[in-house]
Amino acid sequence: MRSLRLLLAICGVLLCAPAHAQVFVRVTVAPPVMPVYVQPVVPGPDYLWVPGYWAWSGEDYYWVPGTWVRAPEPGLLWTPGYWAWRDGYYAWSAGYWGPRVGFYGGVNYGFGYTGVGYQGGYWRDRVFVYNTAVTRVNTVTVTNVYSKTVIQQTTVTNVSYNGGPNGITAQPNAQEKAAMQDKHVPATALQNQHQITASKTPALFLAANRGKPSIAATGQAGRFHGAGLIASKGSLAGNPRVQKVARGPGSPPKEVVPRDRTRTASAPKRFVPHTQRNSAQHKQSP
Repeated sequence: MRSLRLLLAICGVLLCAPAHAQVFVRVTVAPPVMPVYVQPVVPGPDYLWVPGYWAWSGEDYYWVPGTWVRAPEPGLLWTPGYWAWRDGYYAWSAGYWGPRVGFYGGVNYGFGYTGVGYQGGYWRDRVFVYNTAVTRVNTVTVTNVYSKTVIQQTTVTNVSYNGGPNGITAQPNAQEKAAMQDKHVPATALQNQHQITASKTPALFLAANRGKPSIAATGQAGRFHGAGLIASKGSLAGNPRVQKVARGPGSPPKEVVPRDRTRTASAPKRFVPHTQRNSAQHKQSP
């Protein structure tokens, strides 16, 4: 086991650096499947969801919990990072902020990140409006909401990388290619600290959690103790090292959230991963 870890450390590049750092990371072992978890309630107006992801430490993968953060400036949206098979290695492409969501490998990170675009909300001037069909919102404290059902495709998988053996086959569409030319802003200091904290939390490493992290999401970035922590409910595949594709029927039930302001929070959402992609990126407004 020790020799295997040493080999992986030689083949990989340390990923404890901040998420935006221009560090080329390549690993010979496929990233684990995506864990299944529910989303914490948005803590307040104008917070955007940054989904969880698997990062590489130099010896093992570890889970960086999904969390809520504020954009560097109003109008910016988050494009998640993703793993992709390139020249015999799994390489990491870091996420970024921009005026529209770009390509993130077709990975279904859930909660509006269905593999293409983002359907969890949109900016209306300098105010973010949330889609309660896929986002957990306390409609007493956050009133800028709408409900628009997101139609899922029929192919279901929680594969976490693009290309390679059993990987997602999605390629950038026209809108995503155009988004690559936009001005991008790297992850914020709080996002970087969030990842660093995850890298120092033993329970988040694959060797310890076997693909089922005890902290899959946090209500507050960088906070890994106390209230607001969400545990994983497992994954669609039993072995976190084996990227199996589970195929199942249809779309999730349509959800309609009433506008009654006496309601405290929308029911927990569990995302159903998929790899099929629409030919065009979904609009960011309802």
